[in-house]
Amino acid sequence: MDPVKVFLDESEIPRQWYNILADMPTPMSPPLHPGTGQPIGPDDLAPVFPMNLIEQEVSSERWIDIPEEVLEKYLIWRPTPLCRAVNFERFLDAPVQIYYKNEGVSPPGSHKPNTAIAQAYYNKAFGIKRLSTETGAGQWGSALSMACQMFGLECRVFMVKVSYEQKPYRRIMMMTWGANCIPSPSDKTEAGRKILAEDPECPGSLGIAISEAIEDTVTDENARYSLGSVLNHVLLHQTINGLEAQKQLEKIGVYPDIVVGCTGGGSNFAGLCLPFVRDKINGKDISIVAAEPTSCPSLTRGSFAYDFGDTIMTTPLLPMYTLGHEFVPAPIHAGGLRYHGMAPIMSHLVKEDIIEARAYDQIETFDAGVRWARTEGFISAPETNHAIAAVVQEANRAKEEGKEKVILFNWSGHGLVDLAAYDAFLSGKLTKYDLPDDEIQKSLKSIEGLPKP
Repeated sequence: MDPVKVFLDESEIPRQWYNILADMPTPMSPPLHPGTGQPIGPDDLAPVFPMNLIEQEVSSERWIDIPEEVLEKYLIWRPTPLCRAVNFERFLDAPVQIYYKNEGVSPPGSHKPNTAIAQAYYNKAFGIKRLSTETGAGQWGSALSMACQMFGLECRVFMVKVSYEQKPYRRIMMMTWGANCIPSPSDKTEAGRKILAEDPECPGSLGIAISEAIEDTVTDENARYSLGSVLNHVLLHQTINGLEAQKQLEKIGVYPDIVVGCTGGGSNFAGLCLPFVRDKINGKDISIVAAEPTSCPSLTRGSFAYDFGDTIMTTPLLPMYTLGHEFVPAPIHAGGLRYHGMAPIMSHLVKEDIIEARAYDQIETFDAGVRWARTEGFISAPETNHAIAAVVQEANRAKEEGKEKVILFNWSGHGLVDLAAYDAFLSGKLTKYDLPDDEIQKSLKSIEGLPKP
């Protein structure tokens, strides 16, 4: 029988992160200062991030060493298993082999600790006392809460209000790890108070929560901001996943034809795919597919432009696919994918046709997730279900074409604290939602007048 699980020994865990910026075939546009419109320098980011992380953000070194203190914490759950979805293959009845990297085995149940641990370590080493952040579905907030507890840091999390209400168990996880979790928009910041004055029932967005977290940071010299996606150093830390996957596939003599992941800000998709992107840049024949929600389709229907990462326009201007920083997404259950923009690295790769983006509605994704649970047993996070929907599509295409394919995807987290979302789906309360064109055009007006990449 072919192996169903492939493990690495602890001694085989990657000891360096991979930086795709060293291998980009074309240069990326630089981030711009929100005030001057000029390329930002490291000092411009110093009030928000510690300098040791800023150095990683701007680095073009191909390999960056993972500190021993970070590796020690990684070994609590890493290396994660590479699994073959044999039962799902049989259900699909297609000429495919489906492998997935199980990132749900981490203590918070997702891929997010790969960067949370690293960021907490670097902030501690820099002498920071408290981290402030935002979270959508709560995966990032819970991961950073755990990491801060491990390194003796305080943690404050601004959680998008609709997710705060939909997902109380994520909030409880954060509190268990010692964090202060606040629904956003809140009355704790000027940004939050302004938005609540305009719309007291505002469901919140990641852009709003980012504004609150940054404001909370810059008013305290002992605090720094921590972001769970989008930025270069975050994607860098996640590559341990893809590097492990390459080692595991090599052990069984397999190489994927297709790599799939879900995308909100870009971190979990980047973590698995960027080592394979390097292979593609160097001539490997491989398809790399990003799966996003139809309700928040930044890559498939957004504009490639300079935009702010937050609603109140305090972040640097980033070159990315965006729906506009004023966009407030529909309250779908895949809260981790409800972000108006996409990581500059991933946006650049889509623009250069190195990776492909597709959008899936929530009915299609939950249908795929339930079918996965009834064959493979694991209940996936609503975000992960987008990747599974893409896998189903690729398997059906292989069947139609009569071609054998190897598919690898990132099982980015479990859905055991997202069961209310499954209840809504199983009881017929979820509806298909495609973002109307007029809403996109209205939201994109917020970037008119900003510089062009």
